[in-house]
Amino acid sequence: MRAVVDNNLFVSGLLWEGEPHRFLAAALEGKVQLYFSEPLLAELKTVLQREKFSNRFAAKSHTPDSAINLIRASARIVQAPEIKIPASLRDPDDAHVLSCALAAQADAIVTGDQDLLVLKQFEGIPILNVNEALEKLESVSD
Repeated sequence: MRAVVDNNLFVSGLLWEGEPHRFLAAALEGKVQLYFSEPLLAELKTVLQREKFSNRFAAKSHTPDSAINLIRASARIVQAPEIKIPASLRDPDDAHVLSCALAAQADAIVTGDQDLLVLKQFEGIPILNVNEALEKLESVSD
């Protein structure tokens, strides 16, 4: 599966246990190919540097820089094109996720962001929550 993960899901999967962590583990095991763009990475770096995550990073023996390095080592970075922002997109800041998915020719966008989930799909790319993505992975591996 070729997937673009929204930054909220990446942060949850990196710093906490649960379904987002399972999805990221599947990506690190090679069951999912993750795609990022430079705008997504820049936003993620800003988010990861928030003070509220410092204790979680310490508990996980990670740093914001090690998280970015992990992505650069395991994900593919694509050049995301400018896109026309869909009128139905409630948060225009999420356009870079959609753009990355187009550039990656992704099989799915995986997110916990309701502003993206309500779209259900973009240009034929399904927008899934993490449980739906895990189900899709399990059905492919069966």
